[in-house]
Amino acid sequence: MNPEDMPLASLSAVKAKDKQRWLDLFEDDATIEDPVGVSPTDPTGKGHIGKAAISAFYDTFPLEAGQMDFEIHNIIARGNEAAVDLTLKFIGKDGSSGSVKALNIYKASKNGKIASLRSFW
Repeated sequence: MNPEDMPLASLSAVKAKDKQRWLDLFEDDATIEDPVGVSPTDPTGKGHIGKAAISAFYDTFPLEAGQMDFEIHNIIARGNEAAVDLTLKFIGKDGSSGSVKALNIYKASKNGKIASLRSFW
């Protein structure tokens, strides 16, 4: 997969609540920093490293409470990376909603899978 295709593939799998499809996009030793730095889901700030950690991170998504949608504003790809300016939108089962502006950086492995995902929000 080309780096510029990774954002849509990743976000679409999460929106569809398809954990396995999302996990299959990543290398076995991939790293996710979402968000970058210390956070409630990453108290060390070092990221989630490897498929088991990435799978556990996915399980922290509150998707059972509603829906996630997204709007990609811009993708800039260079070499084996893509920077994505986007807005994530959340809709609760009760109709409540919210959004988060983010900048995601996807890095492709030599195998065409996601080697790393860094999310700034």
